[in-house]
Amino acid sequence: MTSQLSTKRAWWRWRPDQQWEGYLFILPSFIGFFVFVILAVIFSLGISFSDWGLTGFKAWAGVENYQALFRDPVFWRALHNTGFYLITIVPSQLVLGLAMALALNQSLRGVGFYRLIYFMPVVTTIVAGAIVFRLLFSTHGPVNGLIEGVAGMFGASVQMPNWLGSTRHSKWAVVFLTLWKNTGFTMVIYLAALQGVAPELYDAAHTDGANAWQRFRHVTLPMVSPTTFFLFIFQAIGAFQLFTEPFVMTQGGPANSSLSVVQYIYLAAFRDIRMDKAAAMAWFLFLFIFIFTLIQNRMQRHWVYYETSD
Repeated sequence: MTSQLSTKRAWWRWRPDQQWEGYLFILPSFIGFFVFVILAVIFSLGISFSDWGLTGFKAWAGVENYQALFRDPVFWRALHNTGFYLITIVPSQLVLGLAMALALNQSLRGVGFYRLIYFMPVVTTIVAGAIVFRLLFSTHGPVNGLIEGVAGMFGASVQMPNWLGSTRHSKWAVVFLTLWKNTGFTMVIYLAALQGVAPELYDAAHTDGANAWQRFRHVTLPMVSPTTFFLFIFQAIGAFQLFTEPFVMTQGGPANSSLSVVQYIYLAAFRDIRMDKAAAMAWFLFLFIFIFTLIQNRMQRHWVYYETSD
């Protein structure tokens, strides 16, 4: 009994064969992570329950900051815009990324070059891309010129949309920029998943008389469903945290029509100097993302197929 207790208690004790130099190498990173991430997160939770402005801490406010969020129409508008980004960007990225991966998974001449071209926006600076898209979607830019040219071919007269100055179209300009920037990443992940599907499954389905659509429906989709689940969660969290695209593209306007929650957090903290309000919104967004991810994790059992060894 004594030997068993000594064995259980000795797992943390120093042993001569341990490489103590390795712990010294990771110590600066650990200290930085602890101070600037863990302590900062805990500190922000305390700020969300206090009255904290330009001069720092004033008094404890309890849940007043959270109650004020539900009375703030700008916050609800930002939350509505973020939901719009979620339901438009995430499904579009999944569909386009899978379609591109299927096309580039073929034995084509120069397929490596095409993969490089489609992936290049991922490594492009988002600020530079947003500036270019501002020019493309300007009132007299190439996008409206293309729409006008196509309409003219059919003899139709179309009113050109004001992409950046209209409350109706501003969010769509942000969506197009985000799709251009991130779809290449989705394509690469799907391409890796497709290359991991056993060819014997397609051969067996073809032998049973399955056509191309049936092979895609009953072989490809189930086999890449774990990848789809990962990408869905990853991109949904990214849509909830969308900031740079609307900030550079439209500055959240006009009339807050493209304002995201994270952008509103930034404005509350560094424009209005309301750290308490910004911290409350940040923790509300964290809880919202956590609950959303937990629900999706529970629902995956109904549609995600995991291949077992037996």
